[in-house]
Amino acid sequence: MADYSAVQQAIIKGEDARAVQLVQEALEQNANPADIVASGLQAGMIIVGDKFSSGEFFLSEMLLAARAVTKALDVLRPRLSNLHAITIGRVVIGTVAGDIHDIGKKVVSMFLEGAGFEVIDLGTDVSAERFVAAVKEHHPDILGMSALLTTTMPGMKATIEALESVGIRRQVKVIVGGAPVTQHFADWIGADGYGADGGAAIKLCRRLIGK
Repeated sequence: MADYSAVQQAIIKGEDARAVQLVQEALEQNANPADIVASGLQAGMIIVGDKFSSGEFFLSEMLLAARAVTKALDVLRPRLSNLHAITIGRVVIGTVAGDIHDIGKKVVSMFLEGAGFEVIDLGTDVSAERFVAAVKEHHPDILGMSALLTTTMPGMKATIEALESVGIRRQVKVIVGGAPVTQHFADWIGADGYGADGGAAIKLCRRLIGK
């Protein structure tokens, strides 16, 4: 397989123009578009996620990297016969009922998309019933729930119980996150994982789907 380390570096540095240029050059040399995505864009975003989680990168650097991935994908999209072929998994995500905080969830969604996941964002104030309906409709690998208020965190437990009541809990991995959420809370409600930030979410989701 071709060496896409230069593409990775462009993503890591958030150099969107450079990433686009390198992708265009690779295509001119008849590179496989799916290989560019997996070994260049997604691999670079995973490294960025690790650097963010370790404190080496800040949010601004993560956002620049995600933008570089988005712009490079715009170049690749017409050459990809099957867009689903470049996704490594599907995630349904939303902020739980009673909570309208959106920024953290959107950032995590952007990071996951950059790392190769298809993300279906249900928005904010999502009831347990809406989460269940989305799982039935979209058949995601992972269901992600966010909360910023301690008073809305019980909505996460209610959603897991709702999934169990209709017999589909085992069909999807459930992850939770948000400022007041902890690993202990995730364990207590029976979630499959807890992500402290966008970088951790990338690593967690990849682990849960065996990537």
